[in-house]
Formats: sequence, structure tokens, C-alpha cells
Amino acid sequence: MKLSKHIILIATAVLLFNCKKDQKEVAEVSEPKTGYQLEPVDIQNVKVTDEFWLPIIKRVQEKTIEYAIAKCEEEGRLDNFLMAGGQMEGEVKGEMPFDDTDVYKIIEGASNSLISAPNEELETVLDSLVSIIKVGQEADGYLTTWRTINPAKPPAPWVKTPKGERWDGLFMSHELYNAGHLYEAAAVHYKATGKRNFLDIALKNADLMVKTFGEGENKIEAVPGHQIIETGLIKLYQITGKEDYINLAKYFLDNRGNPNNHELFGPYSQDHIPVVQQDEVVGHSVRAVYMYAAMTDIAAIKNDSLYEAAVNKLWDNMVSKKMYITGGIGAKHDGEQFGANYELPNLTAYNETCAAIGDVYWNHRLHNLYGEVKYFDVIERTLYNGLISGLSLDGTNFFYPNALESDGVYKSNRGSCTRQAWFDCSCCPTNVIRFVPSIPGLMYSKGNDAIYVNLYASSYADIDLNGKAVKVTQKTSYPWNGTVNMTVEANSEVTVKFRVPSWSRNEVLPSDLYTYADEYQSQPILTINGEKVETSIKDGYFEVTRNWKVDDNIEINFPMEVRTVKANEKVEEDRGKLSLEYGPIVYAVEEVDNPKFDGISVSANDEFTVQKEDILEGVNTISNDKLKAIPYYAWSNRGVNKMKVWLPTTTNN
Repeated sequence: MKLSKHIILIATAVLLFNCKKDQKEVAEVSEPKTGYQLEPVDIQNVKVTDEFWLPIIKRVQEKTIEYAIAKCEEEGRLDNFLMAGGQMEGEVKGEMPFDDTDVYKIIEGASNSLISAPNEELETVLDSLVSIIKVGQEADGYLTTWRTINPAKPPAPWVKTPKGERWDGLFMSHELYNAGHLYEAAAVHYKATGKRNFLDIALKNADLMVKTFGEGENKIEAVPGHQIIETGLIKLYQITGKEDYINLAKYFLDNRGNPNNHELFGPYSQDHIPVVQQDEVVGHSVRAVYMYAAMTDIAAIKNDSLYEAAVNKLWDNMVSKKMYITGGIGAKHDGEQFGANYELPNLTAYNETCAAIGDVYWNHRLHNLYGEVKYFDVIERTLYNGLISGLSLDGTNFFYPNALESDGVYKSNRGSCTRQAWFDCSCCPTNVIRFVPSIPGLMYSKGNDAIYVNLYASSYADIDLNGKAVKVTQKTSYPWNGTVNMTVEANSEVTVKFRVPSWSRNEVLPSDLYTYADEYQSQPILTINGEKVETSIKDGYFEVTRNWKVDDNIEINFPMEVRTVKANEKVEEDRGKLSLEYGPIVYAVEEVDNPKFDGISVSANDEFTVQKEDILEGVNTISNDKLKAIPYYAWSNRGVNKMKVWLPTTTNN
């Protein structure tokens, strides 16, 4: 993993200059404060050995991170920090006011990687990147490079800055968005390395925000155009215990939709009515789910019933009326927005990769708040389908939108029918980098009296459950088959809740937006030491309380069949069509496998063959005499061609 020679020289000089100063700034920090019922088992205590997820995680760790650093250097992302700090001359490089965040997200993903896979070379590279970022920070903590380089000349023409000053045009300036990603990344870097070099940059900037925004003399009353500073501030609060940070986060949320605070940005930025009155997901989908995640944090930490009621209504609306079968969200290219209720086009579906990632973050918080299985049903569907579709199998090409149909021709401003090597707006590639190495942290959770097995993947986890040392081990070929072998080592009585996936409970989503069109009689079975456990599925879990022994062998069988899915009749574009699933995987047909592509049809009574094939790095295919289907996430890895998820029914032909 390399940086160019001139970058290395500058970074080394800055590191040496600041070494003693950084050592003096080290201070004690408090234990995190979460307010949540459940706590995820940290990725440092989860080792993934899975044949499905480990290659994806390693691909990002070993290839995508280095690739993205090279792209950031090539396109001037690093130069911008150096120019802001006066160590280079020139005009701002890049086309977006949030280009700084690409560097932050790479550091966050690489830091997550360091937690599970220590790498001295990578840590050294991150030290160099942090030192370059520090160059671009102004003396009072301000950090948005394009503003510092030339405040009156934003890189994008749609950023309006009539005054040419800081905080001018917050709707699109992304100054607070930049800060949010800075805080998120710094929190993970501190956790991964124990170093304060990046955290201190973030805290200095956050302290400036506290001095600048809010109610009071000489403060600016405003909210960010693009949300994420709120969750970032809360992360800093959880590290430091500094109430100012969470109070500012809540201030930003409390004043959305408040015309007495600022000129409203409107529904596009979820700034049309107060957040506690919102009950329909609208506007830019990434801004939305980042905001809903922060609202959930406030509901948990502040025990705020109004926030809690609002996030529940918003979640119900999204899952019942505005989510794609792949777990994707955001129907419209225009403004990267949610559509109207049941507006779910296929060819022109947007489904931004960043939105899928943000939706997982939100649902994970909701699961931590309630422990209800439905949130991981959404997470699983999104993970296996509409999220990892954003990354190519070679790790260096990316989808920004994730359409459910391709004619091989249609192309938006950021592509629809083929992955691209990079984008003018490269938020999605770097968001994939920050997210994928954190996936092990989704697999297990713990509460006061139970361990939750959320996802099925070969792995082992060391869990401290109220002083009880518990080790959970999984061996499985999920998602290609539904047999999971597990052990729980505790030498004491422990309750374990094994999630029963929604597809195995004959439920597509926790709503009537989609339903299975075919009959499914099979039932999941749990055995311990070869004996069937006579326990019913309780709230979506097999719940077992037992004095676990080291040689207890648990086997769960989730029978997999090819399923046909139909959409609610109110989804106009999917009427008279069916989609195919096998286990948690949504399938698609590509023209490359189907010469008679335009004539494909299915019925709920069709019989299919499922076969593991040595294509697309090894996948189960679904086929019969009419079609061959591959997992949706793997489409567009064999050139540009036609694709569709929703297929006409035989009776309509």
C-alpha cells in the first residue's frame, strides 16, 4: 500500500513536527454511553471465517482501500488539505464540496479493518493521511478545504455562496456534512489504534461547532443541509462524555422544520416540518436515513418518547410502502429521493449504495433499541442484495444507483447498467469501504440476560455477558444452504436467541409490500446433540436457556426452496410480475445467460433446479427450461447486458 513520494515526504515532515505536540494532548476519556437495550458484540471479538463474507471483506481490505487512496491522490483530494494549509499552491481540485469526506471514510474503513486484522503498514499509511488532514485544519478548528482555499469559489456550481464566507449556504455547502464524517472516522480510528492524532482534530472541530451554532449571543441559528454531523457528534459524546456534543446534535434535529430558526430547505432535506411530526420518508434518501439514525440515538440516550414515536412511524412507512425487494431505498434519480408511496420503478430505480448502507446503520440502532427480529430481517435483505451489489467482484468498480432492470442502454448521470471505476461524486465507493470491514459487528448482540445470533456466517465470537465468558462458534455455507452448526461454550446457564430469518418464517418484509406467491410447508428445526428442541419460534427467535457445555452441538436447519414473490397491487410497475428468491438471496436474469431474454416468464407453480456453479466466484444459480437466474448482487460483472428482477407471469403472456 503506497502513497506517492511527494505526499510521503510532506506527511513525514508533518508527523515529525507534530509528534511532541500530539503526545501532550493525550487525555483520559470516559466509557461510552449508549442508552440502548442491546449492545453489538464488537468486531474485535468476532472472527469471520465465512466463505461468503470473508472474501468480500478481504477484497475491501486488500484491494479496494489501496485503490481508493490512489484515486483520492490522483484526483487531488489529498492536495486540497495541503493547499488549505499553505504547503501547496493552486485552486481546489475535484468537483464536490464534500470531497474531503472520501479521505475520512477510507480512514474509517481502514480503521475497522485494523480492529479485526492488525496491519502495521496500513496503520502507518493512516498516520500519514491524518497528518495531511491536520495540515488543512485552520487554527480555530475549522476544516473544509475548499472554503479555506477559496471561500468564494466552491467546486460545484450548485453551491451558492453569495457572501463567500464560512457557513454561507449550508443547504449545499456540506461544511457540517464534512464534519460529521470526520467525527465518525476519528471515533473508529481512536478505537482501532488508541491514538489521539485524528480524534484531536475532530474534537477541535466539534468544539468550534459548539461555539458557532445554537441559541445564544453571537451564535448561528441553523441546521445542516445534509445530515450526518448529528450521529458524528453523538459518537464523540460517547467517547468523551461531553454533553455539549449531544446537545448540539439534538439542537440540529430539534430545529429542522422550524421556520423561526432558518429559511427551510424543504422536504428534500427533511426540513419541511419538525422531525417529531414526520411520518413519511421523503426527500434525499441518504440524508433521510442518516437523520433517522440520529433520531434513534436521541430516542435511546435521552429516553425521548416523541423521537421514538417518530422513528417508528417513519420506519413503518419505509418498509410498508417505499422499499425495494432488494432492500434498496430511493426510487427517483431526480434528487436521489424517495418517491411517493408505492412508487417503485425498476429500470429507473435509484437505490443509491450509500442509502442502503445508511439504512443498515439505522436498522441496527433500532434492533439495539428493541431487540426485535424485524430489523435484522431488513438488514439481511439489504446486505445480501441491494448493498453488496454496489461493489464489483474485482473490488475496483462500483454502482452508485442499483437499478432492478437494465436494457443495456439507459444511463443516468452516474450510471445504471454497468459499474464504474470512480465517480465525480465518489461517496458510494468510499462508503462501501467504511462499511464492509464493520460487517462482523452486525453478527452478534448481547443484552442483560441473552446473546442474540443475528446473522448466519462461519465465525466465532468471544462474548462477555455480565461477567460470564461465552464463546459462540458457527460453521455454515449460508446463504447457499440453510444448515448452520453451532457451539456455545459457557459452562453456565445462558439464554441464546437464534434469529429465524423472515424468509424461513414465510415473510418477505415485515409488511404487506411483498408476499410469497407459492406454498411453503417446510419449517426450521433446531436440534442439540441430535435431539430436536421442542421450542416454538418466539418473536422470530429460537430462544434456548441452558447450561451450555463445551461439547454441545447445535444444528439449525432452515430449509431452502426457490420462492416466487409478488408485490402489493399498489406497486403499479410490478403488477403481473414475480421475482425469484432462494434463501436470503434475490435473483435476477441477465441476457448473457438467457438468449431469449425478452421472452422469459415465470409462474408460481414453476419447478426450478438450484445448482452451485463456478461462475461469479461461485454462486447458486436457479434454472429451468425457460430461464437461468443469478444472484442480483452479482449482475453486471460480465459486461453490459440486459437484466431484470421482476419477470412477467406466464398467464400474462
